[in-house]
Amino acid sequence: MNPISIAVNAGFRRGWIELRQTLTSGQDLFIQFFWPVMTLVALFLMRNGSFAASGLKLGALALPGVLGMLIAFNGMFGICQGLTTDREDGTLLRAKATPNGMVGYLIGKIVMVSGIVLSQLIMVLAVGAFIIGGVRLDTAGSWMTLIWVLVLGLLAVLPIGAVLGSIFESPRAIGFLSFPIMGLVAISGIFYPMTALPGWLQGVGQVFPIYWLGLGMRSALLPDSAVAVELGHSWRHLETVAVLGVWSIAGLLLAPVVLRRMARRESGSSVAARREKAMARAY
Repeated sequence: MNPISIAVNAGFRRGWIELRQTLTSGQDLFIQFFWPVMTLVALFLMRNGSFAASGLKLGALALPGVLGMLIAFNGMFGICQGLTTDREDGTLLRAKATPNGMVGYLIGKIVMVSGIVLSQLIMVLAVGAFIIGGVRLDTAGSWMTLIWVLVLGLLAVLPIGAVLGSIFESPRAIGFLSFPIMGLVAISGIFYPMTALPGWLQGVGQVFPIYWLGLGMRSALLPDSAVAVELGHSWRHLETVAVLGVWSIAGLLLAPVVLRRMARRESGSSVAARREKAMARAY
């Protein structure tokens, strides 16, 4: 069998094992689902609010956007956090020392993170549809839109996470990324329609995937009347494909280059130095 095929198969098995361990560990479950649950609580509290004179409930408008946010946020941070943690404890160095080990390692991380994102989406959508209402998946078109937005969204954000994980050496440094990311969430029309924002903020928000993921999810889950509160009164599917596609292509071209450079710098001494720093902070 082709060595790359062997590495890919090993990566899928590794990813499935990590996903199963995460979903059966109480501590990991709490970490992965705490913020989705808190987000559902926030949506429940705003379920009776409405946007301007549209009559559309804020909770129903925000729920699909939250799904898009989860894809972007957890897709990026899942890969980023995994890379930096595995660099610090030597897992990445061991993968590098194995023939085609980096291929299997990355496939495993993609499978694990994608599985976590999918499980969060299912939980938030199922619970949110029950306690908040206003969303529907009653046509084949809705399902197809949900699927292609999910797949294209993951292709757009996972390479970004790999690039960021290659840049940061410590998992603790990633915490600083949450501030600009939450700023992007605030201007991406997730919890409140973007049409309520100033024009220049609308322009900034549309550069990044979070807005387009939220828009795509809204087009799949909300009734046609909800398009009235969107920019241009349109779901803009072509623009969604274009922007997410550009991010996907850029990430897929950049991530392998950055990852190769990062892997070349990995050595036993660098792992030991990072471990000593981590232990010094612990004490």
